[in-house]
Amino acid sequence: MGPDMGVGGQGRSAGKTGPLTVFVAGLVHETNSFSPLPTSLRSFTNDQRHRAGDPATLDRARQLPAYGDLFTVAEDHGDRVLDGPAAEAQPSGPVPRRVYEALRDELLADLAAAMAAGPVDMVVLALHGAMVARDYPDCEGDLLTHVRALVGPYMPLGAMLDLHGNASPAMVDSGAIIIACKEYPHTDFLARMGELYVILSAMARGALKARTHLRKVPVMGLFGTTEQPMRGFVDRLAGYEGRDGVLSVSMMHGFIWSDTEHTGASVLAVSDGGDPVALERTLAAIAADFRAIVTGTPLQSRLPLDQAVDRALSLAALGGPVVLADSSDNPGGGAACDSTFVLRALLDRGVQDVALGMIWDPQAALIAADAGVGAQLPLRIGGKVGPLSGDPVDLDVTVLAVREDIRQRGLSTEGGDPIGLAVAVRAGGVDIVLNSIRQQTFSPDCFTELGIDLTGKALVVVKSTQHFRATFDTIAKATVYCDAPGSLNLNLAALPYRDLRRPIWPLDPIDDVTGP
Repeated sequence: MGPDMGVGGQGRSAGKTGPLTVFVAGLVHETNSFSPLPTSLRSFTNDQRHRAGDPATLDRARQLPAYGDLFTVAEDHGDRVLDGPAAEAQPSGPVPRRVYEALRDELLADLAAAMAAGPVDMVVLALHGAMVARDYPDCEGDLLTHVRALVGPYMPLGAMLDLHGNASPAMVDSGAIIIACKEYPHTDFLARMGELYVILSAMARGALKARTHLRKVPVMGLFGTTEQPMRGFVDRLAGYEGRDGVLSVSMMHGFIWSDTEHTGASVLAVSDGGDPVALERTLAAIAADFRAIVTGTPLQSRLPLDQAVDRALSLAALGGPVVLADSSDNPGGGAACDSTFVLRALLDRGVQDVALGMIWDPQAALIAADAGVGAQLPLRIGGKVGPLSGDPVDLDVTVLAVREDIRQRGLSTEGGDPIGLAVAVRAGGVDIVLNSIRQQTFSPDCFTELGIDLTGKALVVVKSTQHFRATFDTIAKATVYCDAPGSLNLNLAALPYRDLRRPIWPLDPIDDVTGP
C-alpha cells in the first residue's frame, strides 16, 4: 500500500525548518463512460486551463476546489506556493488518450522544472478520482505513479479527491497521502485540504511518517449527506480519527457512471504506522457501517417523473417554493443538461408559478437574446444532443431578461463560475432559464440575477443531483428528487457495463456480494 513516507524534500535528510515550498497542480475530470458528450482538449481550455506561472489565468485557477484551497491553507501557514498547471473539464465522456497524456506530461514537466529551480518540500495534487481516458481506466493512479517516480521515494506527496472518486490500489501504492471530502454536497474542501496540509507539513519537517490504506466495499450509488442515515454516518467518521494511529478517514462513494474495475465505494484511511490490527479493525468497522446503511436505503429516494411532480405539487399546496431536482439531466455527472422531459410534463399539466433551469441551449439563448427583452417569439427549446435529451419543445415565449455577466457560487470557496449568455423566457406559467455554458444549477443566483423571484414560485426545478442543497435549502420548503428519463437515470441495470467488477450491489443481490 505504498512506502512509509517520512522526512520530506528531494532526498532523505533532516526535517525542514522555516517556511515550506509547496508545488500544487490540478487535473480534474469526472468521466461518465456513457455520456453523450465527448471530451476534448477544448473542453479543458473552455472550462479551466491554467499554465504554470501564468498570472493571467491564476485567479480563475484559484477558484478550482482543492487547488485554490491549497493557496489559502499554505498562506495561513506562511509557506510558499509554486502554482503548477490546473486543468478541469465538465463531466463528459472518456478523455482521448493524447489529451490525457498531454495534460499529464505538462504537469510532470512543470514539476521537474520547479524541482530543478530550487528545493520543493512537498507536492499537492487536486484530482477527482474518477477520471478515465482511452487506455487509461485509472488516470489518477497513473498520474500519481508518474509523479512518485519523478520526485523519488521521500517527497511528501498528497492528493485531494472528490468523494465520488473510484479509489484504486495504484493511487495508494504511489505512497500519496490521499484525503477526500466527506460531505455531499461538497462543502468541506477547505477543511479537508487543511487536514491534508497538516499531515504533509509534519512529514516535510521530519515529524511524522504516514501512509494511506485502502479497503474496497462492493456497493455503489448516490448518497447525499444532508439527511439521515448518511448524516449520522459522516458524523461518526470523525470519531475514528485521532486514535489507534488513524490520522484521517475518507469514505469514497464511487462514481457509478464510470465503467471500470475500480468503480464502487471504498474506505481510505491515513495512519501513522500504529497498531495494524487496530487499523484493520477500523477499516472493517467503517466499511460494514457504510454497507449496512446504503444497502438498506434507496439510491437517493428518487421518484419516477409523474410521481415526483404529484409529490412536489402536493407539497407546494402547503406553501412553496418546493425544489424539484431533475437529477437525471445533471451536467455535473455527464448529462447534456438540455432534456425536456420535466418541462413537457409541467406544460402538459398546465402547472403555474414554476421556475426551471438551467437548460443548456446556446442557440435558443442567442435567438432570444437577439430578439431582446420584452420580445414575443416562437422558440424551440432543448432536446438537441440526443435521445436521452427528449424531443425539442416548441413554445411561444416572452423574453424576460438577458445577461452575460452572471456568476454562480459553485464548489469553490471563493469567486464564482460564469454561466455565459443567460436568458429568462416565460411560456405559460413557467419561467425558463437558458444558458450557453454547460453546468449544473448550484445557486439561486441563476434565477434571481435574471429577475426571477423564487420565493413567489410554487415549484423550482433545478438540473442538479445534490449540490444545489448547499444554497437552495435556505429557501426551499421541501425538496423532491425526480428520476426522469435521461443520461443519469438510476436504472443502472440498463447500462452496458463491460469492465465493472461483479458482483456489486445494487446490480447483484446483496447475498451474492462478498466483502465488508
